[in-house]
Amino acid sequence: MKTNIYSLLLILLLFSCNTKSEQITSSEDYNAYLESKNESFENANKNFNFWTKKLEETPNQYPYLAKIAGSQSQIFSTTGRIENLIAAEKNLVQLNEKTNFNKAGYLRALARNYISQHRFKDALVLLEKAETNGESLNGTHKMLFDVYMELGNDEKAKYYLEQIVDLKNFDYLIRTAKWNDHKGDLSAAIKYMEKAVEKAESSNSKDLKQWAYTNIADFYGHNGQIEKSYNYFLKSLELNPDDSYAKKGIAWIVYSYEHNPKEALRILDAITTDYNAPDYYLLKAEISEYMNDDKAKTNYLASYKKAVNNKSYGEMYNAYNVELWAEDETNIDAALAVSKREIKNRATAHSYDLLAWSHLKNGDREKALKIVEDHVEGKTFEPKALYHLAEIYKANGETNKAKFLKEELLESAFELGPIAAIKIEQI
Repeated sequence: MKTNIYSLLLILLLFSCNTKSEQITSSEDYNAYLESKNESFENANKNFNFWTKKLEETPNQYPYLAKIAGSQSQIFSTTGRIENLIAAEKNLVQLNEKTNFNKAGYLRALARNYISQHRFKDALVLLEKAETNGESLNGTHKMLFDVYMELGNDEKAKYYLEQIVDLKNFDYLIRTAKWNDHKGDLSAAIKYMEKAVEKAESSNSKDLKQWAYTNIADFYGHNGQIEKSYNYFLKSLELNPDDSYAKKGIAWIVYSYEHNPKEALRILDAITTDYNAPDYYLLKAEISEYMNDDKAKTNYLASYKKAVNNKSYGEMYNAYNVELWAEDETNIDAALAVSKREIKNRATAHSYDLLAWSHLKNGDREKALKIVEDHVEGKTFEPKALYHLAEIYKANGETNKAKFLKEELLESAFELGPIAAIKIEQI
């Protein structure tokens, strides 16, 4: 009898999750952007060729290395090709060697590259050198805030945020928005990000506006203001039709809010014609699971695993790998090992959450509970970590704590996705 009730509950949940929400998107709004010719890549490639030729003609003009690296970084951001990010690193290392690691601007440029590679401790070493150098300290302090946030050192992050306070400055506004979001005050985060949008629009900088639009879109999505989120993703695409992040954001709305997986996959397929990063395979695998297409899911997961075997990715996909491997008992040891390595790289609440989740999946629920009690509770408001926390509470008989989190998690169903929403209902 219990089995029948459980099966009925699951069927009802699946039915409710497949019921479309209010339609807010229209393919007519974004179809033209899906046919984009990736002019951003063409422009970045032209710049790369131009500065490479200039350096070949005048080898003593080593500052051209910064221009070449900038073009390579732009190619990475528009195509997802990791080899371009690594090539940019090599040029920036060479540039810093030419200046004996004594020019703050070049140190920050290399640190920025390391941040993209999730090499946060390496970035910190460079930024400390830049701080000692004393040149353009404000720019260095901004990046020190960024790195300490990534490393989970809230005390240091707060200190450097206080060094750059300026409510009229775009860079300060976006960072204090990030800080408030980190502390669980989404309303304040949105307030500051809205001010950042105003600053970007008054500056009339295309790059600032695009960055501000996609980030405010994310915040609105977290806050359940889905239509606003959608409209800002569209505004970003008006500025840059090649913005893969904005297109991915729309695909998520179509999938998670409107429960239209086929259309979401169509958008993602259009993106990955020109832009390829391993995490897109995982998203396609999740959507395929939602569609009960086991063959497609298996193929996408295989493609992901093949992609991340590229050693150039380094530590960039540790979190994704842990979550994937923790669900497979044959890979649970790898999940535990990588989650421990991630803690060494960045001792954040999220990293400890990954370790706790791996222990839970390995059947060690008490160890998982100890880890979250020491390192996760009250230290993160990220929905996925809170979901793991609820499951760990449930496994340890902490029913009231699990139920309390369940109510909060149900409000984050859009952010977590339809499959997670089903699991949340069962807590």
